[in-house]
Amino acid sequence: MDLNKIDKSWTLFLDRDGVINVEKKGDYVLSVDGFIFSEGAQEAIKILSGIFGLMLVATNQRSIAKQLMTLEDLHSIHAYMTEELHNHYGRIDKIYYCADMNDDSPNRKPNPGMALQAKKDFPQIDFSKSIMVGNTLSDMRFARNAGMYSVFIPSTEPDILFPNELIDLRFNSLLDFALAFPHSMPLI
Repeated sequence: MDLNKIDKSWTLFLDRDGVINVEKKGDYVLSVDGFIFSEGAQEAIKILSGIFGLMLVATNQRSIAKQLMTLEDLHSIHAYMTEELHNHYGRIDKIYYCADMNDDSPNRKPNPGMALQAKKDFPQIDFSKSIMVGNTLSDMRFARNAGMYSVFIPSTEPDILFPNELIDLRFNSLLDFALAFPHSMPLI
């Protein structure tokens, strides 16, 4: 994948927990109080917002099916996240989530349902010009299942070896990925 060729015709899919915010190991982010941006994530999204035409989140949220939180709780977290990103000159155009319990749900990553929902909402999406940034092999399989490129952030699974057939690029953080673009000019 040549980062020099990426422009506004490309779409960026981001996982949430472990990429945009700090993942609570063995637990879930259940409220705004538990949502902490990963170091550099706001700056990264500001930069990436100036590069990609669409900025989307695709996140599994099994905690809803487990009745640990409500949809209202999830929407509050996402409203806070998007407002904070907007305040830092970044954007998320839409958030897709799967609250299903079962791994065989068509919308639960690694299945491509959330990508297909996005394509329905934004017909201009070309999966061959799309990147999924995630922190698990499930995210990388989601990218492959939808025909996207994959970028791995080792925040949750640091022992995953690279090179790996599921991973196109690997960066230590979302900010490192953003700064790898030769034209990574932050929005003013």
